[in-house]
Amino acid sequence: MYRPEIKVLDCTIRDGGLINKWQFSDELVRETYKAVCKAGIDYMEIGYKASTDMFDPKEYGKWRFCKEEDVRQVLDGLELKAKLACMVDIGRVREEDILPVEESVFDLFRVACYVKDVDKGIALANHIMSKGYEVTLNLMAVSTNMEKDIDEALEQINATEIPCVYLVDSFGSLYCEDITFLTKKYIDALPGKTIGIHCHNNCQLAFGNTVQAIIDGANMLDASVYGIGRGAGNCTLELLVGFLKNPKYHLRPILKLIEEYFVPLREEIEWGYIIPMMVTGVLNEHPRSAMALRAGPDKDKYAEFYDSMTLQEIVE
Repeated sequence: MYRPEIKVLDCTIRDGGLINKWQFSDELVRETYKAVCKAGIDYMEIGYKASTDMFDPKEYGKWRFCKEEDVRQVLDGLELKAKLACMVDIGRVREEDILPVEESVFDLFRVACYVKDVDKGIALANHIMSKGYEVTLNLMAVSTNMEKDIDEALEQINATEIPCVYLVDSFGSLYCEDITFLTKKYIDALPGKTIGIHCHNNCQLAFGNTVQAIIDGANMLDASVYGIGRGAGNCTLELLVGFLKNPKYHLRPILKLIEEYFVPLREEIEWGYIIPMMVTGVLNEHPRSAMALRAGPDKDKYAEFYDSMTLQEIVE
């Protein structure tokens, strides 16, 4: 439970924004950062860095874009104890949107890509590192990849200076034995690099799988307040902090934040373990279909949804 190498990254606003198009109030973002700092968390991922040419600011909140002036304004007057992070998707950010690190409030950029695009992910990560930032490369939805393709991607990454690589269970479909197999594969293929873990909770395993990854040697851990995140959400920050037993982490600030801000927020938007999300997790499918169901009039017709996801296979 205790290793000095372990770092925790809070992805509350970035992953949670996938539910409500990052339409969080400035007050909630500011209070989340304050609580994360009081809790001793190492990084807070405040959103995505994306080009306004590709996303309409009238539709998406400011944390889809993470403009420097917006971040500085919301955090004005606060001591920046937790390092600030944001995520970038290949093809959705312009190189000129990424300032030199000395001109930026950010410390860490996380490059998200699929295995098939690992060369593009490496190129973007190299560009960001040349600007002076810490960088991670997050391989998304690896549950959908063949082992030989993962091996080839890891071989390419091993030849780079990228210091941290994430195992990402995007669909919440992996079990503990899968986590062990993949974590050890990453560690063996990437000597000297830190391995990170990001889990979704479709099968109620986000926390358990994060613990398993810790046991197997992962040292960069993602979690979110009250488990907020796309679909079934993420590993809960409060459970992870309670598990780690590290004296630098403190649980009470997170509980206070949940009580004052995230319990009311959950009355407005939905996340967490819900049957349609479980179905997509079990089937190793993207949760978009479950999210669409929950947004419609038949949101609780679970058996009918399961049939719609599986009957085609039976007919064939």
